[in-house]
Amino acid sequence: MNTEDSMKDTNLPDPKEIEKEINDFLAEKYGNRIRIMGTQIGPWPGVDESSEGKAANIEQTPERIRFDMKPAELHDYLDRYVIRQDEAKEILATKICTHFNRIRYFQEHGDSSDREGIGRIKNNILLIGPTGVGKTYLIKLIAKKLGVPFVKGDATKFSETGYVGGDVEDLVRDLVQEADGDIEKAKYGIIYIDEIDKIASSGNIIGLDVSRTGVQRNLLKPMEETEVDLKVAHDPISMMEAAAHFQKTGKRLKRTINTKDILFIVSGAFNGLEEIVSRRLFSKGLGFKADLKKKENRSDLFREVKSEDLIKYGFESEFVGRIPVVAVLEDLSQDDLYKILKNRYSSVVTSKKQDFKSYGIDIRFTDDSLKVIAQEAFKEKTGARALISVVEKILVGFERVLPSTDLKRFTVTEELANDPRPFLREILSDEYHPSRCEIFEDVDMLERDELLSELESRAEEFIQCYGKALSREALDQVIDSSIKRGLSAETVYKRYLKLEQDVKTFEEEFERIYGIRIRFADDARRELIRLSLDGSEAPLVVCRKIFQNYHHGLKLVMERSGSTEFEIPKNAVINPEKYLNDMIQETYRS
Repeated sequence: MNTEDSMKDTNLPDPKEIEKEINDFLAEKYGNRIRIMGTQIGPWPGVDESSEGKAANIEQTPERIRFDMKPAELHDYLDRYVIRQDEAKEILATKICTHFNRIRYFQEHGDSSDREGIGRIKNNILLIGPTGVGKTYLIKLIAKKLGVPFVKGDATKFSETGYVGGDVEDLVRDLVQEADGDIEKAKYGIIYIDEIDKIASSGNIIGLDVSRTGVQRNLLKPMEETEVDLKVAHDPISMMEAAAHFQKTGKRLKRTINTKDILFIVSGAFNGLEEIVSRRLFSKGLGFKADLKKKENRSDLFREVKSEDLIKYGFESEFVGRIPVVAVLEDLSQDDLYKILKNRYSSVVTSKKQDFKSYGIDIRFTDDSLKVIAQEAFKEKTGARALISVVEKILVGFERVLPSTDLKRFTVTEELANDPRPFLREILSDEYHPSRCEIFEDVDMLERDELLSELESRAEEFIQCYGKALSREALDQVIDSSIKRGLSAETVYKRYLKLEQDVKTFEEEFERIYGIRIRFADDARRELIRLSLDGSEAPLVVCRKIFQNYHHGLKLVMERSGSTEFEIPKNAVINPEKYLNDMIQETYRS
């Protein structure tokens, strides 16, 4: 059927007529400055031609959330990254998993009306704990594990009438932006508001503390359920979108997001709240909780907090009612800070290794040096945040000087951590310094052994997540690449599995194109993956370069021997031309 017949069958106008009409309109409005060239006319994508021009599937049914993670699984994940805070991790893992599983349950077993009325209570959470104990870190980890969008705001930046021309609902709009504009995804996100204790009304103010109580009231509806308009009056982009939509359709653009499934988590240090709790407990007199009044541990008192204590602290009763779940985080001890440094999932040591790696320098930390860092950080009384500042203070001189030298590796020892400046001069003057040689090698070997033990212990988890666990030889490659490139072992592990699949794809591609079936031996597959891990090219590119002319030789062998399948060993990857020539000669000799 030619183009003209097609036009007649679909009742579409001639493209030249459309082009002429558009240009006549433009000429009348703008003169001859603007013209349309090469108009193409055809059915609009998504229109079913058999339905007399009516658009088919205009409203796409959004993909239902498919979250079925169990609390124990999320708890185990948090244990890997966060030191201590067992009670808070248990509460967060349990209530957040329940929140999302409940959403999934109602999506699979009924419509949204089944969730209204009795029992419709959202598990919004209040975190109480001092600075630097991991409140924000915990929530970021959870959002990343669940794959939901996450935004953070500070309550101190809000006022009753908004901040910087905005208001509390801007956090919901930020959630949509974090989800790349996907409203369906954003409505299952997590909004985290820190320093929430700062919007408690002050007790020393006569009358109402309007600015703070006003912010609390503004949070009430979003924390429960409300429709938030995504079009903001002061946003020029929103205004342009709305104007364009109205000009095109003659209708007002209405884009909103409902907050009933958005989880709100608020946190603060709540200085002074422990005194309110203590007075309440003390007023009860003797009893099984009377001994709490003698305790100096703030965390123990915070665990006894009740709604009446938060109301006395300065929160509206309606606001307290929106956060039914309370979790308390404890102060970190010096030993806790050491364990954070020792944990390979901690960003403190890993980040500093990556800083030096960017200059081609490898560094290692001895256990004794980590204890010194933890000791100095504990003195600052700012929790885990102090670890970063202490590490920077110790190594800033090394980071300034070493990139301009030929030194490629050194070890942070107890001596270096205690007195870095003289130590810097010492290792620069001695290329055989123990910190550059045997100490480095000892610590490096210890790290590799610990990492291998950890990966082997997680074999069942990897099978569950990725469908298989890697062999010991493959794990050695993962560890080596992880250390060389300064990446986490789990990141390299996942990449290794992807590269394995790419090698398999090349085997299938080779058979499809040339009709010859090849299979790489295990050692050959590992060598191909090593080339990709150490380089920048994908396995498919590596394989095509190495074996680009192999089909010619393999066809000769196939014609001579009758073989239709070949196993490719490691030495074929290392020296492909020699291996193929040797195989051809052996075939003809036979």
